[in-house]
Amino acid sequence: MVKQQVVSAIMKTNGNNSIAEQMVIGITMGDAAGIGPEIIVKALADANIRRAAKFIVFGMNEQLCYAADAAEIEPFWGRHQHEKISREYPYKVVVADYDEYSVPSWVRGPSNLAGEASIRFCLDAIDAARDGIIDAVVTAPISKTSWKLAGADWPGHTEMLAARCKSKRKVMMFIAGALKLALATIHEALFDVRNKFTIGCVFEPIDLLDTALKEYFHIDKPKIGVAALNPHAGEGGQFGDEEHRIISPAISLAQHQGINCLGPFPADTLFLRAIHGEFDGVVAMYHDQGMIPVKLLDFEHAVNVTIGI
Repeated sequence: MVKQQVVSAIMKTNGNNSIAEQMVIGITMGDAAGIGPEIIVKALADANIRRAAKFIVFGMNEQLCYAADAAEIEPFWGRHQHEKISREYPYKVVVADYDEYSVPSWVRGPSNLAGEASIRFCLDAIDAARDGIIDAVVTAPISKTSWKLAGADWPGHTEMLAARCKSKRKVMMFIAGALKLALATIHEALFDVRNKFTIGCVFEPIDLLDTALKEYFHIDKPKIGVAALNPHAGEGGQFGDEEHRIISPAISLAQHQGINCLGPFPADTLFLRAIHGEFDGVVAMYHDQGMIPVKLLDFEHAVNVTIGI
């Protein structure tokens, strides 16, 4: 997924291959004990990716070298202390090294230290983007358990990005082949969704997905399908009334604002209809309702984009 996020980020470049004028993309290494170092090394080992932009990896050089050695890839990056981060590095790839952290290569589980380090990578990358040092941020996987052990104020990237950017609106959007999808609720326990389920939390992803489809995919009048929460869309209230009380009013509100959206539709058929072209985008009601079709459809290439910030 990191490689696909990188490709998405550099799609907006003008094709200029002058190293001084290229887009600079920041990549956060994610959890040092996870797969982040490996997938970053393997993604950036692609010479076509490296030709398209400059990259600053916010992470630990030691972990990246371990990953390169395991993959039998010769290191292709420069290294600088993270305190001296600059847009002007004379390398296509440079590691902004946080050598004050050390996570042994044999550690393969969540830890306070790995959580603290990965939080720092993300916070510094966001600040670098806001300061104009980098043009985009791509995030490798974190361990939410490590973040919790480290006392993070956020359960994941999406919430952190919104908080640091002082954005009141945030939505997770996914692109998986023909499927473009946004989530109404994110990191909530399934049994807690019902207690936090409001008209606003359904309207927001409809609104932001409509904008994203227009701006990123140049679809003038997107058609959005909205999933139901309950089996068979509630079957007239037999299996829950959220479709009538919450989802339908949110759809009506969006329609009154000129958004072409329809629903709520049973989730067991909606995603197939979208893949076949009936809808340009889909709004799912909870995390796994949306993530299961995304990962089934295009596990290797799906991209997560935070919209609304």
